[in-house]
Amino acid sequence: MFEEPDWAEEAPIAACLQPVASRFRPAAASQIKGSKHRQLLATLRVLEAASLSHQPPNLPGSDSEEEEVVERKKKCPKKASFANVFTEIEEKRKKQQQKQHLPDSDSEKKEVEKKKCRKGALRGSDSAAEEKRKGRCQKQAPSNPAQHLDSVDQTGSLQAWESSATDDPPKPSSETTSPQPSRTLSRKQWRNRQKNKRRHKNKFRPPQPLDSALATAPTEETEVPPAPIQDSQETRAGALRARMAQRLDGARFRYLNEQLYSGPSSAAQRLFQEDPEAFLLYHRGFQSQVQKWPLQPVDRIARDLRQRPASLVVADFGCGDCRLASSIRNTVHCFDLASLDPKVTVCDMAQVPLEDESVDVAVFCLSLMGTNIRDFLEEANRVLKTGGLLKVAEVSSRFEDVRTFLGAVTKLGFKVISKDLTNSHFFLFDFEKTGPPRVGPKAQLSGLKLQPCLYKRR
Repeated sequence: MFEEPDWAEEAPIAACLQPVASRFRPAAASQIKGSKHRQLLATLRVLEAASLSHQPPNLPGSDSEEEEVVERKKKCPKKASFANVFTEIEEKRKKQQQKQHLPDSDSEKKEVEKKKCRKGALRGSDSAAEEKRKGRCQKQAPSNPAQHLDSVDQTGSLQAWESSATDDPPKPSSETTSPQPSRTLSRKQWRNRQKNKRRHKNKFRPPQPLDSALATAPTEETEVPPAPIQDSQETRAGALRARMAQRLDGARFRYLNEQLYSGPSSAAQRLFQEDPEAFLLYHRGFQSQVQKWPLQPVDRIARDLRQRPASLVVADFGCGDCRLASSIRNTVHCFDLASLDPKVTVCDMAQVPLEDESVDVAVFCLSLMGTNIRDFLEEANRVLKTGGLLKVAEVSSRFEDVRTFLGAVTKLGFKVISKDLTNSHFFLFDFEKTGPPRVGPKAQLSGLKLQPCLYKRR
C-alpha cells in the first residue's frame, strides 16, 4: 500500500532520531510517519543552511516545501552523505581562493613566470654566490666600514628575500615595484663619515719597519735634523753673564757720557788716554742710541757737502769713526779725543794742529760736549777762511733758547745762513765766517751754555 521513502536510509545519521523499520503499518501509523518525515526534512534543511552560509535556515511551514525538497533530491544523486557535502563545500572555497589569486592578464602571468625563473636561478647559484662573497670579503681591507656594512645589509636582504621566495610566492604589489629613494647625507654627516674612515684605516694599518721607512723616504729627508740645544746650567750661566755684561756696559756708558758733558775737554782727553777701552765702549753705546733715530745728522751733512765743490777742505771736529770722510770726495781732517781709525788725529778740539785760515768748512756733528764750547767755536774761527762755512748739528733737547744761542755764535765772528728745526731729534745750523770774534776773551756768553745730554737708566 505504502512505499518505503528514500530518506529511510539517511535517517540514522541524525543524532536525535532512531532508525525507522521498513514494514507496512496502518493509517494511524501513516500519520505518525508523515510528522516524522516532516521533522527529518526540517533538520536536513537546517544542517544544509548551516553548511551553506549563502542560504539562511528556513523552518518547515507547508507541503510545498516538501515538494521542493523532493525535487532537489531527485536532482542530486541518491544515497548522498553529509561528509560528501562538506567536501564539496571545501572544494568550492578553494576554487574561489584560487580564482582570487590567479592573474587577470597575460602580463601578470609573464611576471609570475619570470619570478619563478629567478627563484630557480637563485636556488641554483646560492653556493657560487656565497663563495664569491667570501672571496670579496677576504680581498677587501676593513678600511671602509660603511661599504662593508652596506654589503652585509645587501646580502642579508638577499637571503631574506630568497627564504621568503621559497616559503611563499611573491605577490605583485605597487610597493615592491616602486624604487627606493636614495639616501642623501648632509655636509656634516659626510665629514664625520670621512673622518671615521680615516681613523679606521689608520687603526688597522700595519706598522712599517724602520728600515723600510728609511728606504722609502727621500734622500733629502733622511738627514737627521740637529737636536735642540738643551737648557743646561752652562748655557744659562752664559746667558746670565752676557746680560750682566750688557747692563755693566750701559752703566759705564752713562758714567762716561756724564763726565764728557760735565767737565772740560782736557779732562776728557786725560780720561781716554788712561783707559783706551773706555772710548771704544762709549762710542759703541753712542752708536746704539743714534741708530734708533729716523735720520742721522752725519748723513744730512754729507748730503749737503756733496752738492758743493770737491776742492773744499773740510775739518771734522769730533769725527768718531770717520764716517763723514768716507762719505764725501773732499779732503777731510779728522780730530777726536781717541782714535778708532788711522785717519783720526788725537787731540783736544780746542787746540787742533792746523794753520790759520787753512780750511773751507768746519763741522761739529754732535760734538759740542763739555763746558768749554766757546773754545771750540773760536778754534773753528781761527782755522776757517774768511767766508768759510761752519756747520753745527746738535741734539734738540739741549737747547733752552735757540735765539740766544744763535746770538752768542754771531758775536764770535759768524753770520747765520740757515737753520733747520724740523727734525724731532736734532737741529742743524749753517754759519758763515765774517771775521775775528767781536768780543774779548773775558766776555761772558750765556747763550753758549747747553744742557747736558744725559741718558736715563732703562
